[in-house]
Amino acid sequence: MNNDLLFDFNVDKTAKTVYISREFNARQLLVWDAFTKAELLDQWGAPAPMRAQTKYMDFKVGGRRFYAMVSPDGQERWAVQEFTSITPITNFKMYNTFADKDENRELPGSDWDYNFSEQNGITRVDITIYNESFERLEKLLEGFKIGFTMTLRNLEELLEALS
Repeated sequence: MNNDLLFDFNVDKTAKTVYISREFNARQLLVWDAFTKAELLDQWGAPAPMRAQTKYMDFKVGGRRFYAMVSPDGQERWAVQEFTSITPITNFKMYNTFADKDENRELPGSDWDYNFSEQNGITRVDITIYNESFERLEKLLEGFKIGFTMTLRNLEELLEALS
C-alpha cells in the first residue's frame, strides 16, 4: 500500500454515518470503472479469503446489483445495491441492504454516496454511508473497517495491474 496516499475512516455515531476518504494512484475513469463495472468489482470487492460474485448488475438509476461475498467453504452473504443517482465519472449514490439468496431484503439498510475527483493523476474517492438505524450502524461496524480496508487494498493492487 502506498503510505503517501490519503486513507481516512471516521464514524459519527450520533449522525449514524461513516465517512471514508481514500486516494488511488490511478486515473479517475479507471477508478470509476472499478466501482461501477461488475467484472471489476468482483476482482476486488471482498476481503480475502472471501470473493465477490455478482449475480447481476444494471448500473443505471433505478438499476440494481445483486451479489454475494462467498467464503472459501462456499457460504454466501448476499446484498442488494439499488442505484438512486448517477453523475458519470464523478458521483453515484445507492441504497444497500443485506438479503437472502432470493433477494428478500433484510431491513434496515444504508445510503452510500460516492464522490470521485482527480488531481495530478491521483484519484480521491469520498464515501459517505448513512445508516437508517443506530442498530444497523453497530452491525455494519462489526469488522467493517478491517474488511473494507482489505478490499480497498485489493482495489489498489488491481488498479496497479490495470494501469
